[in-house]
Amino acid sequence: MTLPAQAPHDHWGDIDAQAVDSAASHLRDVLHTVVEHGPAHNALVVYDTRSDLARALTEGYRRNLPHGQFIDFDTVAPTEVLAAFRRMQAHDLVVLIQSTNFRLEAFRIRVELFKLGLKVIEHVHLSRMPGAQGAHYIEALAYDSAYYRGVGQALKVRIDAAASARVHGGGEVLVFASALEPAKLNIGHYSGMHNVGGQFPIGEVFTEAQDLEAVNGRVQVHVFGDTAYLVNRPDTPITLVIERGRVVRAIDATPEFDKLLDIITADEGEVWVRELGFGMNRAFTRERRVNDIGTYERMCGIHLSLGAKHGVYQKSGFKRKDARYHVDVFAVTDAVYLDDELVYKDGGWCVA
Repeated sequence: MTLPAQAPHDHWGDIDAQAVDSAASHLRDVLHTVVEHGPAHNALVVYDTRSDLARALTEGYRRNLPHGQFIDFDTVAPTEVLAAFRRMQAHDLVVLIQSTNFRLEAFRIRVELFKLGLKVIEHVHLSRMPGAQGAHYIEALAYDSAYYRGVGQALKVRIDAAASARVHGGGEVLVFASALEPAKLNIGHYSGMHNVGGQFPIGEVFTEAQDLEAVNGRVQVHVFGDTAYLVNRPDTPITLVIERGRVVRAIDATPEFDKLLDIITADEGEVWVRELGFGMNRAFTRERRVNDIGTYERMCGIHLSLGAKHGVYQKSGFKRKDARYHVDVFAVTDAVYLDDELVYKDGGWCVA
């Protein structure tokens, strides 16, 4: 069940030894600075070996957790994994390295681990990111504490105080003529939070309009999450026309994007625009992408969600049982304003 201290170079396939060294270095910062794991607590790493990236990350954790317990998910019964979880004590650490995502019957792994008071680092859908994308993913694990915590908190302060927001891109403007909901942070700082950890890589501040019908204008979409939860990049950006918080037209839409809109409309009646996401991870850009939409969501720039579903912000008139869709779309972004303050330009956030 336990591999040698260091696996042979070809064990990582398309991921070279230097990238594995980088993974080990980045994960050291994640362990020490982000989740504040120390020798007083135990660590359990549950992994698989089905993808190069999963094997590379496992090696990175082995170098940092020499006394940790490592379990190959594919070599044991699910009951053994569950038993290992339940032997952990509050504030211990569980790392999940998944080429797809582990299934343990009705056990919702991260949620149930949080209920046990455990810290959790989750890596999912790694098989979706082959070749050079594995190196991009590893780069995205780098943790710049001053950047994430400084810029992230500065964005939250401005978002929470703003009476409006504007997203400019490709000659189009999308206007949020409303105060915004209190921003939520995914910046690797869990002080005061009940749960420590989550899905990695991290890097996002998100909100939405308090008055969803105050969102109007046009926005160009350069990437969207398709029905397979993969990054879909049309040859020409799709221009969404948004009126009173709803998509009323999609110019230059592809068949796959039309399919998404049709699915949402059939089940929800209309296509709402909800989340306004401020992605912060500088390893991902418009040109440097990975296939997994949940990972690419951290891209440095603006993303929106289509569909009525948003579990964080409850709005009157939106019933949880009827809100089924939350589809991430990524805006061509040249500039972002909160009120009249420019907070994004030249591909990065300009607040401190």
